[in-house]
Order: sequence, then C-alpha cells, then structure tokens
Amino acid sequence: MLQELKKLKLHGFNNLTKTLSFNMYDICYTQSVEDRDAYIAYIDEQYNAERLTQILTEVANIIGANILNVAKQDYNPQGASVTILVCEDPIQKPLKKESVAAHLDKSHITVHTYPEYHPDDGVCTFRADIDVSTCGQISPLRALNHLISSFEADIMTLDYRVRGFTRDITGHKLFIDHEISSIQDYIAAEVKDSYDFIDVNVYQENIFHTKCRLKQFDIDNYLFGITEKDLEKDIVNEIGNKLSREMNEIFYGKNLSKMYQSCL
Repeated sequence: MLQELKKLKLHGFNNLTKTLSFNMYDICYTQSVEDRDAYIAYIDEQYNAERLTQILTEVANIIGANILNVAKQDYNPQGASVTILVCEDPIQKPLKKESVAAHLDKSHITVHTYPEYHPDDGVCTFRADIDVSTCGQISPLRALNHLISSFEADIMTLDYRVRGFTRDITGHKLFIDHEISSIQDYIAAEVKDSYDFIDVNVYQENIFHTKCRLKQFDIDNYLFGITEKDLEKDIVNEIGNKLSREMNEIFYGKNLSKMYQSCL
C-alpha cells in the first residue's frame, strides 16, 4: 500500500517525477540448435508487441493514468517494443498534438524485450526492460506486483527514483510526497517468500535499488525440449552449473571465474 504523506496543499501542479525501472530475466537451457530456435520463437511470441501492450495498458489502469498514445513494434529476427504516453488528468477531446509532446519526457510506460543466447553452451536468456515514469500524484509503485506476476522472472533488478520538486502553498519545496524505505515495502509477501533480495538505497537522493533471484532451483523448470529424466546425471550437473553461472553473473553484474563460481 502506498503510504502518502499527510495531505498537502500545493502551489500549482505536483510536478514530481517518479520512475520505476524494472528489468526481468528468464533463463533457459536448450540442448540443440533446433530447441534453441524453438525457445527463442516461443518466448518471442509469448511477449510479442500485442501481449506487451495488454500488460502495459493494465499498468496504466492500475496506477490511474489516462492513455494518450500507444506505439508498438515487433522486430526481426526477435524482440518487441511498446511505448504508451500517459497523463494524470482526464483527456480533453479533441487531443492536440502539443499535449502529447508535452508528456513525452515525463509520463510514459515503455517495454523492450531482448531474447538472446550463448553462442555454444545452450544457455538462453530473455530480458525485458520496463520503465514506468509518471508526473504528479500517480505512482508507478502501485503496478509493481502486476509487472512481477506478468513476467514470472528468475532474476529482477528494480530501480525507483523521485526527481524534481513541487511546492506547498507557502513556497516550501517538497522532494518526495510519500513514505518509502525500500522497494520491498511494495512487493507482495508471497513474492518476497520466493526470492532472495539485496537492497542498495541512497535515501538522501530518493534513489532506491533492489535486486532479487528465485530461491528454489528445479532444473526441469529451465529445460526446453527435454526433461531431467532424458539426461545422464553428469550431464544434469553440467547443465546445472551452466545455468547457475549465468544467473549468478546476471545477479552480481559481472563475469565470474570458474573457481569463484564454485564457491557460490
């Protein structure tokens, strides 16, 4: 629940800009080139521009934003992008072009997807980058759990920042209009039970960073086109090590040596 500060009387428009950046990663192992291509095609279809538009439209509804414009694109050979311009106030008809341009830099919801794979070890990684940026009282944090449930990620990095300031009727500057100690404050309990979390917050700058990865590792959830029963035990262990390395490198944001990897 978003904890707003005591109701404030403002001088003019609340022009605080609140931005939630959400990066999710889905990891998979494919044993053959055919399976790899099939996985990329599958994930590309699961998160095509039309499906992403549906997800972001629901985000706009959840945060109470009004949609000004939608642009969407599927790419060749893979990937998709969607950008939705939004505003806080009800839309006046007919909508003027300058009204759309005025909101472009502050109130928008975007997503870009990046299906990719390792050239020779069978590991595939799907990444989706989402930005929800609002100006005014509406907050992107209200849509956080919807985004998490929409992508079911193995690893997530979340950044939230409040920029600028607004003024009360006395002229006093306000650099944030709600209470927050961590992005985790806005994540559902059942989600927090499933992930390990790390926070890096800069409170004096209203910058909040959280990253997390799934606690449970069931290799069958990461195999595409095969199951654990189809494989010899040593092959299962080898695949498990590859997947673990991929996830640890993404989580820690750096390439890890094999020696260091074995210690994690």
